[in-house]
Amino acid sequence: MNAVYTLFMELSTRILPILGVFVPKIRHFLAQRKDLFASLTDFRAAHPGPLTWFHVASLGEYEQAKPVIAALKAKELETWIVVSFFSPSGYEPTSKRPQAGVDFITYLPLDRKSWAERFVEILQPSQSIFVKYDLWFHHLQALKKRAIPTYLIAASFRSEQTYFAWYGNFFRRMLAQMDWIFTQNEASIQLLASLKITKASLTGDTRFDRVAATAAQPLDLPAIKNWIQGRPTVVIGSAWEEDMNLLIPLIQSKPDWLWIIAPHAIAPAVIDRWATSIGAPFQKYSQWKEEQSHRILFIDNIGMLSSLYQFAHIAYVGGGFGKGLHNILEPLGFGVPVIFGKLRRASKFPEAAQSQVEGCGFAVANAQELQEIVAKLEHSEFYSQSVAAAQNWVKANLGAAARITNHLSRTTK
Repeated sequence: MNAVYTLFMELSTRILPILGVFVPKIRHFLAQRKDLFASLTDFRAAHPGPLTWFHVASLGEYEQAKPVIAALKAKELETWIVVSFFSPSGYEPTSKRPQAGVDFITYLPLDRKSWAERFVEILQPSQSIFVKYDLWFHHLQALKKRAIPTYLIAASFRSEQTYFAWYGNFFRRMLAQMDWIFTQNEASIQLLASLKITKASLTGDTRFDRVAATAAQPLDLPAIKNWIQGRPTVVIGSAWEEDMNLLIPLIQSKPDWLWIIAPHAIAPAVIDRWATSIGAPFQKYSQWKEEQSHRILFIDNIGMLSSLYQFAHIAYVGGGFGKGLHNILEPLGFGVPVIFGKLRRASKFPEAAQSQVEGCGFAVANAQELQEIVAKLEHSEFYSQSVAAAQNWVKANLGAAARITNHLSRTTK
């Protein structure tokens, strides 16, 4: 399998430039990595010394890494932090602005053996930390060859994953070479034990640390605060078409409420279509005019959403009907009850099921169920219980980042 994978990656790196001539996304994917090694070399030459490398797939995994980065920087001021992304959707918005505790942001090169060797040789990390699931064979081999401690954090496993299939030995080897695996839940510990992997511990979900930190210091958005003036407000985060099909009738039925809508895909045509279907005056944040009194505000940028939940009375988080639910813990960090679409693949998002058990999350399958749960939340007693449940659940799950960094400190002494 090693030889087959190596051959596949070698061929891919030769075929992709040809495909890029015809496919803009592939062309962009490759163009962004063009000067990767030169940039990395320049950074390392100017920043010698201890370095911790974090690798994430995209924005969601980066959010899980942030609390650990902050805790690690607080403990080890002299260490440089480098974060690599695989996905442009994570790299591009992150690289455009300074990131707390992060000294350098880069793409990960494709997992061609020679490129992986070169990447690790230039970076020379003191330790490497992969987040959740984005593991690459040749990069891990390059780390192992140099005896660089390698960890997996925020791991969450499911029995249907390739690691646990009869043909998954190649992928199991990547897990087995980790110096330690930090899991989000007990089920993952049991699944690892079934593979005879015992270098693992339950530390919890670092996203709870992240959402608590955001709630403690959200972005200051005085214009929106002045616009709301205490009126009931619903924040709709990462909405897809399937979500809006349910939400539009609700929006139309609540003319006295304010609505902040952040689409998953920020496209003027999508926003205009949804606004036309709603049939009410609206404004876009990029064209904000404080003198306007429209009750619908579309967020047409990236980076504000997590702080917008500070204004929510109720939140709706999108993606449940589609490829995947977005982060429901962000509104819960502010003590805001959250509604989401009934999941097609519930096992991928255990926090959704647990939020329902706790009494602060609510799954809906159609517009009628959405109307019913909103009606329940309009009752003060039910609403207060939901708010308290959110606050208690988040508080009870804090500390994952500290547990991880404490372990790392013990093992690196």
